[in-house]
Amino acid sequence: MTSAAKSVVLLDAFGTLIGLRPPLPRLRRRLADAGYDYPDEVLAAALAAEMRFYRANHDAGRDAESLAELRRSCARVLGAQLGGSVPPVEVLTDCLMSSIEFVLLPDVLPTLDALQERGLRLAVVSNWDYELPVEFERLGVAERFEAVAVSASLGVGKPDPAIFRWALERLGAGPEEALHCGDHPEKDCAGARAAGIEALLLDRDDRHPDAPCPRIRTLAELPALLRP
Repeated sequence: MTSAAKSVVLLDAFGTLIGLRPPLPRLRRRLADAGYDYPDEVLAAALAAEMRFYRANHDAGRDAESLAELRRSCARVLGAQLGGSVPPVEVLTDCLMSSIEFVLLPDVLPTLDALQERGLRLAVVSNWDYELPVEFERLGVAERFEAVAVSASLGVGKPDPAIFRWALERLGAGPEEALHCGDHPEKDCAGARAAGIEALLLDRDDRHPDAPCPRIRTLAELPALLRP
């Protein structure tokens, strides 16, 4: 149960609303179609390195041009990890990007329905490149959110409280009216609290028993915790 009635719910994106369909099988097929075959363990290690690079650099994707360059940089990281003969960077970029498919997690739509049925206003606060709103359009949920605060577009990301405040300003709401839910103890829990916002940690795999805020195991638990 939250400490006060809320009118606004802020939500993290990746790991909370959005998941990634396993990209390895599709990447293997794309590379094979281009004439390049790699052992699964080599490809998996290279893909993991590329994902780490993206997470550390997603804010460089501020617009279409810079995002295209970020994607080429990700492909270069992938190629460097693969070693030996690799496709040209543009081919490798196409293979990489066509292997990535984001999906809504199974508990998302029922939860969004339940929150909106209760009259709660929704926004997203996420560390992502500038195309996150485009991804929400593709997934069919863009209209659910009154604001989408994206770190690459704003030049500030979680746990900085400024990104949370931006979302609240867009909704014309105060921090006491809002609850934030995400899956990272520091970025989501500590970041929201630094902005004066109550927080819940979505801990799907029970990995954070010592989290600095209350935990839920599925997003479906969220609506019942909010006071009418």
